[in-house]
Amino acid sequence: MTLPFYFPDELFTFKLSIELLTTCNMKEETKKFTRRSFVGTTGAAFAGLTILPNNVVSGLGHRAPSDKLNIAGIGIGGVGATNIRNVAATENIVALCDVDWGYSKRVFDAYPAAEKFWDFRKMYDEMGKSIDAVIIATADHTHALSAGQAMTMGKHVYLQKPLTHSVYESRLLTKLAAKHKVATSMGNQGSSGVGVDLVQEWIQNREIGEVTRVEAFTDRPIWPQGLNRPTKVDKVPKTLDWDLFLGPAPVRPYNSIYHPWNWRGWWDFGTGALGDMACHILHPVFKSLKLTYPTNVQASSTLLLADCAPNAQTVKLVYPARMAPAHYKIDLPEVEVTWYDGGLQPMKPEGWPAGKDMNDNGGGVIFHGTKDTLICGCYGLNPWLLSGRVPNAPQTERRVENATRGGHEMDWVRACKEPAETRVITKSDFSEAGPFNEMVVMGVLAVRLQGLNKILEWDGEKMEFTNIDDTETIKICLEDNFSITDGHPTFNKKWTDPISAKQFADEMIRHNYRAGWSLPEMPV
Repeated sequence: MTLPFYFPDELFTFKLSIELLTTCNMKEETKKFTRRSFVGTTGAAFAGLTILPNNVVSGLGHRAPSDKLNIAGIGIGGVGATNIRNVAATENIVALCDVDWGYSKRVFDAYPAAEKFWDFRKMYDEMGKSIDAVIIATADHTHALSAGQAMTMGKHVYLQKPLTHSVYESRLLTKLAAKHKVATSMGNQGSSGVGVDLVQEWIQNREIGEVTRVEAFTDRPIWPQGLNRPTKVDKVPKTLDWDLFLGPAPVRPYNSIYHPWNWRGWWDFGTGALGDMACHILHPVFKSLKLTYPTNVQASSTLLLADCAPNAQTVKLVYPARMAPAHYKIDLPEVEVTWYDGGLQPMKPEGWPAGKDMNDNGGGVIFHGTKDTLICGCYGLNPWLLSGRVPNAPQTERRVENATRGGHEMDWVRACKEPAETRVITKSDFSEAGPFNEMVVMGVLAVRLQGLNKILEWDGEKMEFTNIDDTETIKICLEDNFSITDGHPTFNKKWTDPISAKQFADEMIRHNYRAGWSLPEMPV
């Protein structure tokens, strides 16, 4: 017979046999505890210890009384620092990894006991058995690589938005999370907020009727977009491993315009304003309307360049009618979802209050219903009805306290500590965040394929466009060169040679990684 024996605040949990423990149970009438007898007796006991990492014991349905997770952070210089700080008061931060030790120095310094790494692959190799969970906030293009490997090792994952850089990567992480039964959450903290809960409760209670049209927008980007690829080659800072930053992306010379932070606008590393903010703004849309795969998509933008996201863009996705859950009081007919960014906003609907700013905390959403119109801000904040009526709908959604001030991360910590069989999933579990992120990066695909000048038909199950044939080609602008000559505007754009539109689309749906980088296999 054995019992789990826990040492609070330590990195390991110990399992001792009852027989060994009884050797320490001295009878008061015959023996006294002396230092020598204690050392000798407990030394024999500890010779029979089996040392188990927390994740092993957790898998048996047990956790230490200290109830601490051993957490590693990957990509810690930006928002990852906030995510880590939001869990550090109650959990062990045992490892930190970043490709730029200068940008991340303040975070390394804040957790001096944590092991430090440049490469997450090496961290997994050396510390995998000592880690329960990972928080990942790298550039978009390495999300799937770091999260996918973690889940195959049985680690819980908190992954910043957008969940992935491509449709295939989103589908992969969804299936890996289900296969390995780990606790997961995307870093769209508004999904845990009461605003998203209210939007869902109002819509399902038929407060605005059936929804056939949705418009959403953000005021982003606030980083550079619409730029030609730089020709200048900068010296790589000593604190930066540029090759590790590039990861699976094609090799290019370093320029300070890419890193830190401004990588979001460059296609090889980020997904532009759409990828960054739609994960916040469109989440109440995806969740409340029970969206699945779109049937078609189209987009338009300011000048589209081969390397950099445009300054402003609009995307329209069409979703087929869906089966409403039993507790919904509405049907879910075909719906059009239109996205705007770069300063563009939807036209104000009839009855809009004069002087009221549509932008609420960086964006907003308009749900056009058959009975009323529902408006909310970024993160689902401050929902209201255009009629002025205040709904009194039943509460059906679980609430998370302080969602945008650490509650979102701590709700993931809670899920990590619950057995998989009875776990209450997070508000942005990969079972939802994965399909939702497919919606987001589908918009990016539409923007980059707009040169085909047609509505793109999509087969979601197969992850392919059905109306791009092998003979179609596309050209994309490489450089936007403009000058004034003798008082007249002179345009000298440089374009790619015609390329196969189908091959280009296929590569964006499922990337071909640089040598040395690979994803886990897609679960059946």
